Amino acid sequence: MEPPLATPPPAEKSEGRLLLGATPLGQPGDASARLVRAMATADVIAAEDTRRARTLASALEVTPAGRLLSLFDQNEASRVPMLVDEIAAGATVLLISDAGMPLINDPGYRLVTACVQAGLTVSCLPGPSAVTTALAVSGLPADRFCFEGFSPRKQVARRNWLTGLAAEARTCVFFESPRRLADTLTDAVDTLGGDRRAVVCRELTKTHEEIRRGTLAELADWAADGVLGEITVVLAGATPTADLDTLVAQVAELVDDGMRVKDACAQVIAANPGAPSKRELYDAVLKSRD
Repeated sequence: MEPPLATPPPAEKSEGRLLLGATPLGQPGDASARLVRAMATADVIAAEDTRRARTLASALEVTPAGRLLSLFDQNEASRVPMLVDEIAAGATVLLISDAGMPLINDPGYRLVTACVQAGLTVSCLPGPSAVTTALAVSGLPADRFCFEGFSPRKQVARRNWLTGLAAEARTCVFFESPRRLADTLTDAVDTLGGDRRAVVCRELTKTHEEIRRGTLAELADWAADGVLGEITVVLAGATPTADLDTLVAQVAELVDDGMRVKDACAQVIAANPGAPSKRELYDAVLKSRD
């Protein structure tokens, strides 16, 4: 008599995960092979706009196996608990925005945070980003940069924001509405000076891509008649107004007048656009005393 066959162990449930998928800025051919595969196999595609997601899938000749679900700023908070539960139960959820990398001025932060807090796997399918694309083609220094999202809509807030960038030594990248671009560039001329270099990138990677380089004054004149399309602006960092030795000497004078070294460094940095960091100046001051 043959022994009874052993009962096979139950199949282990695959671990759920959240995939962040970068989507093309304009050219479907920029989609990665990993994104194509994920769109075809994910249990859920959470998209900023499901219509655009379907259009992209069609352009990539992909038939999504899972369901499409909208996830945008206004409904993200209400969608998160359900998606976290599905991932915890073993589902693969692909998060995509209309273009570029999710979370970079696009929805997804709440979902990623919730998954991290729940100990769930979060992975990224890297790819296009308007931020790094604009920075790369700008011709401005790219070794150190900051990203500021969209500029403020109201003029007072926008001017205050620009004032905060006056001493920023890093190249700055930000998005702007084509309707407000002319006003923003005019405010930048008034706040930062017309000679500061900048680049306006319009319709990146698309058929009518345009890269305009020049001073803020030149770009403001160009934009005055109106501009169309998706806009990314790259602003040159502030040019240092004094060398490090001069700044150290300024700090020394303030210290001689009774100010603490740290406070003196902070005051000198604030008064010199494009100056090095407070830590760098502080270290230079201490070294000068050796």
